[in-house]
Amino acid sequence: MKVIAVAKDVGISPRKVRLAINAVKGKKVDEALTILRFLSAPTGKALAKVIKSAVANAENNFEMSPSALRIVDIFANQGHTLKRFRPQARGRISPILKRSSHITVFVAEEGK
Repeated sequence: MKVIAVAKDVGISPRKVRLAINAVKGKKVDEALTILRFLSAPTGKALAKVIKSAVANAENNFEMSPSALRIVDIFANQGHTLKRFRPQARGRISPILKRSSHITVFVAEEGK
């Protein structure tokens, strides 16, 4: 059985989140959290929070053992984009796109 956790509108670009996702995809939860703890980017903190939420969902709602959980699937989709503008020379403007992402994590027990 897969257990899901979603974090919506995380203030990090999906492209940057996917770099960290590739490091933890398919790993055991304990190992993934250890890897994320040593990432220098703020992405690690956001991903760890979602993974911990998925583990808590599995433990409390489905009585699964947290030590036996593995990240089955994890992905980041594009969220809302805030559009801002910066003035440039000769009365022109340049857009600033502040992207956000939706992070989804699926965990399941090791043998299943």
